[in-house]
Amino acid sequence: MIRTNTGRHEIALTWSDDRFQATLAATQIEEGLDLVHIKITTQQPAPPPRLTLSWSHPIVDIHGLWNTSGDRNKGLPSDWANRFTTKATSQAPVCCLFSLSGQNRLTFAFSDALRPAIMSAGVHEEAATFSCKIEVFVEPTPPMTSYEATLRLDTRDIAYYESLEQVQRWWASLPSYQPASVPDVARAPFYSTWYSFHQQVSASTMEEQCRLAKGLGCEAIIVDDGWQTTDNARGYAYAGDWEVATSKIPDMKAHVARVHELGLKYLLWYSVPFVGVHSKAYARFQDKLLHTIERLGTGVLDPRYPEVRDYIITTYERAMRDWDLDGFKLDFVDSFAFAPSERGSFAAQVHTLLPSQDYLSVPEAVDRLLTDIIARLRQLKPDVMIEFRQSYIGPLMRKYGNLFRAGDCPNDALTNRVRTLDIRLLCGDTAAHSDMLMWHGDEPVESAALQIVNVLFSVPQISVLLDTLPAEHLAMVRFWLAFWREHRDALLDGKLRPQHPETLYPLVFAATPEKQIAVMYQDTVINPGFELADTFIVVNGTLEERVILEFAEDVATRQFTIYNCQGQIMHTETREISKGLHRFLVPAAGLLRLQRNS
Repeated sequence: MIRTNTGRHEIALTWSDDRFQATLAATQIEEGLDLVHIKITTQQPAPPPRLTLSWSHPIVDIHGLWNTSGDRNKGLPSDWANRFTTKATSQAPVCCLFSLSGQNRLTFAFSDALRPAIMSAGVHEEAATFSCKIEVFVEPTPPMTSYEATLRLDTRDIAYYESLEQVQRWWASLPSYQPASVPDVARAPFYSTWYSFHQQVSASTMEEQCRLAKGLGCEAIIVDDGWQTTDNARGYAYAGDWEVATSKIPDMKAHVARVHELGLKYLLWYSVPFVGVHSKAYARFQDKLLHTIERLGTGVLDPRYPEVRDYIITTYERAMRDWDLDGFKLDFVDSFAFAPSERGSFAAQVHTLLPSQDYLSVPEAVDRLLTDIIARLRQLKPDVMIEFRQSYIGPLMRKYGNLFRAGDCPNDALTNRVRTLDIRLLCGDTAAHSDMLMWHGDEPVESAALQIVNVLFSVPQISVLLDTLPAEHLAMVRFWLAFWREHRDALLDGKLRPQHPETLYPLVFAATPEKQIAVMYQDTVINPGFELADTFIVVNGTLEERVILEFAEDVATRQFTIYNCQGQIMHTETREISKGLHRFLVPAAGLLRLQRNS
């Protein structure tokens, strides 16, 4: 064991192999911001031992814990209960402890986002402290002679979202972590076929949805699972050949061309690592698998073989070239791993190259695969779009793809809100997309509108059969997508301030110098806490019919306009707004606009 002191924390590093020597050194960047550098070396290549970084932090004014695996749980766990694994294709190596006022109390992040690591921060009951740990080399790893990484510790009294924003910028500045560029169309509403069609797709019905979606403001379609198979069992036994099911899409090139003529870009779904047991490719690659998932009827390809990587990449190149695709939804990349039941016995597989392998490390081979995918596709279309789904939304995933979508949460507007905001806090300018939006046609229009209102701070993906929606639902979708497009500069690019993550972001602000937008997701008093810009908009993201604002000072004369969820003006008035509380009658899922008089 060795130790170093940052002034606020004593950091310990432990390891179990005497062949390795280690150093630990702390550097203060500014008051409250420290970097701890770790280095291990050995004379001869050897499998690295498990490394454990540990320290404690007093529980003073800490009421919540944020990490990428928390989802709807932002509570304080016990030190014996809270652990999550992060690697290139799953989660991100960062934790943030925050106060009820939303201030950072400790944010720690790790520079190595490639290899599997276990992160933990939990309450140590005996001392009322947080026990914090990062464990590296938690799976057998190929031999090496040296390893370096950095722990970033931030205890500055700044907003928790500012601390996380700075973490994503730190990662983006690291060698080989530069994020992919984002074409503007990736930041416009999409139509997705998954919830509306599932695997029952056909060229004509999808094209009709594209026509309607374009009229509502969508700019791209993602055609999900089903285009490549006539099997509708929701498994992956027929994945891997990636040949069009011609009974559904007789001529894929002509179909894509017709969608382009309607004005939409075209993205196609692939389950990257899967080669189904009934596919022709299975016989070719059955001796080049990491494992088999019997319940899904599929093998998981081993990317340590260049033949496997080339097969995957050339499949996408051929599809883009032959069908004129604009991008891909690349799914299940977190499945590139040995089966949990085999992890105690695969050490030999990462210590000696097998015939035809060129990598020992699975994470390094996945990094090579995904890096090469986007590089080679860019040679065909520089503005290619690549979508990844939560939980593969970490800092390395930003260099492979340019769209991060919330994990599946069908019809669950609240979870979609939490997941999109969680993504936004770390994704920088990578496009954050909602999970596909769906609702029942008999749903009251105000309730249906909450599906969109809850994801306003991300790019909406619509996934309902538009030709079956009632007229009032179509009017609602048209209004809210138009609102989103008009105010994208604030909603997507403005200064984002999500309040109270511990209660699932009940109030969120976004602002540019010219406009401010507040969205309330529970009945509460909104105190902006800032001088109002020329335009101030409050969205009522509840089924209540009121908005209450509190101003610390008198506000200049404003014109206020109230809209319902279909964009109809319900009231307009010009008046002085004085210091104190003001109650406005705003319809459920409607909005209030305060505009400075010229």
